[in-house]
Amino acid sequence: MLELSPKTNLLEQKNYRYSLQDVKEPNLYRDIYDYESVPKVTFNHRRVPMSMPEEIWISDTSFRDGQQSVDPYTVDQIVDLYKLMSRLGGPYGIIRQTEFFIYSQKDREAVRRCQELGLKFPEITTWIRATKDDFKLVKDLGIRETGILVSCSDYHIFKKMKLTRRQAMEKYLETVALAFEADVMPRCHLEDITRADFYGFVVPFINELTKMSQDAGIPLRIRACDTMGYGVPYPEVALPRSVPGIIYGLQHYSDVESEYLEWHGHNDFYKAVANASTAWLYGASAVNCSLLGIGERTGNIPLEAMVFEYAALRGSLDGMDPTVITEIGQYFKNEIGYQIPPMTPFVGRNFNVTRAGIHADGLLKDEEIYNIFNTKKLLNRPASVLISKTSGLAGIAYWINDNYQLPANEAISKQDPLVISLKEWIDQQYDAGRVSALSNRELETKIEELSGGRLARL
Repeated sequence: MLELSPKTNLLEQKNYRYSLQDVKEPNLYRDIYDYESVPKVTFNHRRVPMSMPEEIWISDTSFRDGQQSVDPYTVDQIVDLYKLMSRLGGPYGIIRQTEFFIYSQKDREAVRRCQELGLKFPEITTWIRATKDDFKLVKDLGIRETGILVSCSDYHIFKKMKLTRRQAMEKYLETVALAFEADVMPRCHLEDITRADFYGFVVPFINELTKMSQDAGIPLRIRACDTMGYGVPYPEVALPRSVPGIIYGLQHYSDVESEYLEWHGHNDFYKAVANASTAWLYGASAVNCSLLGIGERTGNIPLEAMVFEYAALRGSLDGMDPTVITEIGQYFKNEIGYQIPPMTPFVGRNFNVTRAGIHADGLLKDEEIYNIFNTKKLLNRPASVLISKTSGLAGIAYWINDNYQLPANEAISKQDPLVISLKEWIDQQYDAGRVSALSNRELETKIEELSGGRLARL
């Protein structure tokens, strides 16, 4: 049968519908995942078209997946982070949703406190166990949508749950029916999709879900979960690892509309951000992230990274306030006690700091030479330098101008006698065996002494 596609405005073949392949033995893709060696990236040279949705957004899992890998946040911390996330996402809700546990009294108190703020975005959703009581709890809390786990690879179906594919499908459909019965919109988390038999299980399963959704008159959301970080963003990669192939297949063979399609990735192979951007490019409206990427094992997609990916792909921040990212980083450090690795993009201590003298010389002449963008404007974090044995005269001059916030007409050059004297003292420190960078306090004390009070300690 031919149908005119509303996405491409072209006639497309829609005559083939995949049916469940209820195999006796699990398909573990041993040619790709033999476990004793690095997982292989295989190619079939099949290209699928990019199909960026009209609207894209970010969803958050900091209070669900994120909390599973750190000490649980207090209720006050959850409320504070929720408010910061709302400010970051801006008035148009680019950070559209965030999900909560609701198992304990503390979980429910955090939900209630955030609801009382009356903020439109991010919308509060939940993640629950597949029981009638939990669905009732979601409904009683006045929450519209909840996530439920529907593991889709044979690793989980056969090896963890000890079921056949048909038994797993029937179990999942019964669970989703409970959500519809409770008048709750289900968000189906297709766990381990990058090791799943895509056309033998995933597509026919989602086709059954779609029928149920239509019959119930309640939409459902599909979250494609790259649980182990195996997803690959390259064109022409074969399933099950192809992110373009997964997103295209869900749309083309299961008719999942972009607004109900979400990508959730992990960073085991350093591809979380690239995979999330690829999911956007090929048709998913939502990418699911966590603040600072905190999550299971190597973490989730860092939410702050996708703020800048959004701006890069759309050409605008669309009301988002990225300076809040710096506040979020400070909150994690000062209020939660989380140690952010210093080289972490956007929030790490060394993100826009240089130690190299030649780089500092460039910063002194024009910071655009060695800074990725105007970090003072976009993140409220001016480019800076650390003073060490490699800083040189330029690095010292830049540090003084930055640290003392000297206006352009008062800025000192690397030929200034103060800079030359300070460098001589710094060289003496390292000649005597010092190996660490000099602290701000040490430098300020010495500068006050060398400048005769011209520059006092801050």
